[in-house]
Amino acid sequence: MSEFVRVEVEDGIGTIRLDRPKMNALNLQVQAELGQAAAEVSERDDIAAVIVYGGERVFAAGADIKEMEAMSFVDMAKASVGLQAFTRALAAIPKPTVAAITGYALGGGCEVALACDFRIAANDATLGQPEILLGIIPGAGGTQRLARLVGPAKAKDLVFSGRFVSAQEALDIGLVDELAEPDQVYAVARERMSRYVGGAAIALRAAKEAIDKGLDVDLQTGLDIERMLFASLFATQDRAEGMASFVANGPGKARFSGR
Repeated sequence: MSEFVRVEVEDGIGTIRLDRPKMNALNLQVQAELGQAAAEVSERDDIAAVIVYGGERVFAAGADIKEMEAMSFVDMAKASVGLQAFTRALAAIPKPTVAAITGYALGGGCEVALACDFRIAANDATLGQPEILLGIIPGAGGTQRLARLVGPAKAKDLVFSGRFVSAQEALDIGLVDELAEPDQVYAVARERMSRYVGGAAIALRAAKEAIDKGLDVDLQTGLDIERMLFASLFATQDRAEGMASFVANGPGKARFSGR
């Protein structure tokens, strides 16, 4: 049983809930528990989409600096493997994911949000990668995922300065996708994820894989990845059901089995 991270499931939506008072600091234990939660939601057939949520007060205010302050190079050389492993696990969840951001998403907290497919933030939330103010750089994917999301110049601005970003600026630069009233963030996230419940789960997995892997390679290789995944879906029951339903009843009426 995890101490600080739990998985809650309702109506086909899984919520990875961070709960480490007071600010959901991401110490080594929380990092490991997030990785375990990512594995669980990936495997469960009763989960179609995933919300990562830190509660009504704060998403995650960053790494546990007290824990990190005492670490040597040798210590961090070992710990940094796990530091990237848990955000990789979140990013690799083969289902649609959204970060529901309240309060602060700073440092490692921002990197957790970056590992999701979408980001919905409270209109009073604050985001950023302030590691430079500690004499370090982001180490859980921030330099890479942020640059791919908002472009290298904006990423360098945020990482080089360590400055905090308001919710409105985050929306303007593409760091978040949608703003909501603070008490409605989780509800808005659930509404977005509900679109995927009952959908073609295998095709959704293939779409996510094609987009994510395609971004890391040249265009022709990306097209090859897309082509192979596209063809593979013709081995699924969902494809047969979807096309038969379309021919018989028109678009949007298929009932998928996830097989």
